[in-house]
Amino acid sequence: MDSHEISLELRRRRDHWVYRGETRPRFAHEPEPGQESVWDYPRPPRLEPDPRHIRVVSDNRLLAESRNSLRILETAGPPTFYLPRHDVWTDRLRRSETSLLCEWKGSSTGFDLADGTLEVAWSYLEPFIEFEAIRGYFAFYPARVECFVDEERVVAQPGGYYGGWITREIVGPFKGDPECEDL
Repeated sequence: MDSHEISLELRRRRDHWVYRGETRPRFAHEPEPGQESVWDYPRPPRLEPDPRHIRVVSDNRLLAESRNSLRILETAGPPTFYLPRHDVWTDRLRRSETSLLCEWKGSSTGFDLADGTLEVAWSYLEPFIEFEAIRGYFAFYPARVECFVDEERVVAQPGGYYGGWITREIVGPFKGDPECEDL
């Protein structure tokens, strides 16, 4: 695709979304006190610092540990945690051939584990200007490695494509759930 075609595709993807966090749809679960509904998250996504203890582990080996993560909140999806490069054992990762285009953040680069486990993380090496803060940060798929927020083990977002982190504080349904097939 040339740059004009990419620009048109990004506009189409951005305009596609009906829900943008302004009103919660009827099918959304009602959050209890201390919980957040993913249907209250905005579109375009919001980026916020999160000081909680984040750990990522594979086969009892620490891949990342941080108290300086950035959390991306986007309508319909559980938060995704991005960890600064200096808090990631990058020698345990290797760049893959995978690259995906997000209409909000830009083109991501995938990472495998050095031991051969495929697609465990991704990073935006050259994000769109609105998400410059996550340049070089790493996000991990909780379906492929063990991810923790404080001491709570994260549950993976439904659907193999997504990398959202579900904890007790987050309610859906989530993009990837059968209830959200039309999203």
